Amino acid sequence: MWRRILLPAGCTFWDLHVAIQDAMGWSDYHLHEYTVRHPVKGVGRIGIPSPDGDDFGEPPLPGWKEKVTGWLAPKRNTASYEYDFGDGWVHKVTLEKVLPRERGARYPRCIGGARACPPEDCGGPPGYMDICRGKSEYQEAYSDFDPAAFDPRKVRFSDPARRLRLAQSDEEE
Repeated sequence: MWRRILLPAGCTFWDLHVAIQDAMGWSDYHLHEYTVRHPVKGVGRIGIPSPDGDDFGEPPLPGWKEKVTGWLAPKRNTASYEYDFGDGWVHKVTLEKVLPRERGARYPRCIGGARACPPEDCGGPPGYMDICRGKSEYQEAYSDFDPAAFDPRKVRFSDPARRLRLAQSDEEE
């Protein structure tokens, strides 16, 4: 499965995270982290630092403070995005090109993709493959799931600033 998303110039890794979640159809209730290699900055981990400092080593850089174009460029255009560390969804994010902003266009915008998003908490890639083959021990719960279904016109994007406020308020509780 894949998605092609247009994002506005100046977007942060948090904005990208929210766009990925929305384009994939996930609910954003697991942790995530990007791993990006930069020729000057070195390898960066970007995500949500733990509020209590319990990050198992060096904390990731806050995604809402790091601009995508500060790390990715046309000649160094890939990052790894991991979502749900328990299930281990690892995606390759590729900056394909930087385009001028279209007058009157709304961003983000999903302009392509294939296959349905794996259901949340389905057991990672092995669990998803079992569902696609009709062999999951929980298959009855996925009886109406069509792994081939995806329509980019149906993707609705939420407000990253609102999602960040919600995420930060959840951390404080």
